[in-house]
Amino acid sequence: MRRTAALCALAAVAVLAGACAMTSDQAVRTVDMPGQLEPIHAAAFTRDTAVFWVSSNGCTGKEDVKPFITRLRDSAVITLRRVDEDRCTTPRADGVQLQWSFEELGLPPGADVTVNNPYMMRQDGNPKGAS
Repeated sequence: MRRTAALCALAAVAVLAGACAMTSDQAVRTVDMPGQLEPIHAAAFTRDTAVFWVSSNGCTGKEDVKPFITRLRDSAVITLRRVDEDRCTTPRADGVQLQWSFEELGLPPGADVTVNNPYMMRQDGNPKGAS
């Protein structure tokens, strides 16, 4: 429970600071990647974990969203793609938390990473975790 709260706080700081957002001139080509580009509610990184909040109609799991890694010079870009549609009918306003270890992503601990997904704002205009 404490770890989830800490990751939520970290995500809020990351989103508010814009630390994970990329500018259009840094965007990675996604045309040949399977699935659809997944808008994210929030993203956070520790030394060896990537955590994302994505939309869910109630059934989204880690197997439904696939991270693709693109290496650029001294950093890596993570692009989340939805590979299986969530056909459930109980939407979750803040989405669901999905996380991958850097080992799962093929990245060394402490790797410099950015996100290539658009951020989805909540109905109240604030990113997840913002007040």
